[in-house]
Amino acid sequence: MGWSLSDRMTADLVCHALKAAYWQCKPPVGVIMHTDRGSQYASQPHRQLLEAYGVIASMSRRANAWDNAAMEGFFKTLKVERIYHVRYATRAQARLDIVDWIEGFYNRQRLHSAIGYQTPAQRETALKVA
Repeated sequence: MGWSLSDRMTADLVCHALKAAYWQCKPPVGVIMHTDRGSQYASQPHRQLLEAYGVIASMSRRANAWDNAAMEGFFKTLKVERIYHVRYATRAQARLDIVDWIEGFYNRQRLHSAIGYQTPAQRETALKVA
């Protein structure tokens, strides 16, 4: 739903991603955001933003990667299907390519068995209509 890229994993980074998701998708109050136990997600700025948007925070249990399996799967797919096949000359080039892959391919063309062989964009549209 939302993403952001940076050379450091900070509270600002995850807040920027949450803002992008919120303004792009306008999720209903009570939507759940699941994360790992990183300090950036537990930070006061991030928690305040979640509260302001009416988003319910859900964190993985300690040492339990299965709780966050959907996101772990996405990052594995991003690396295996794209990043490992491209050599980036600059961070800016990597940013443009990854954005294009996420928005142009992954969300709009790549079929996902977990959502009935639809694209994420198709599934989101169907959920909004229902």
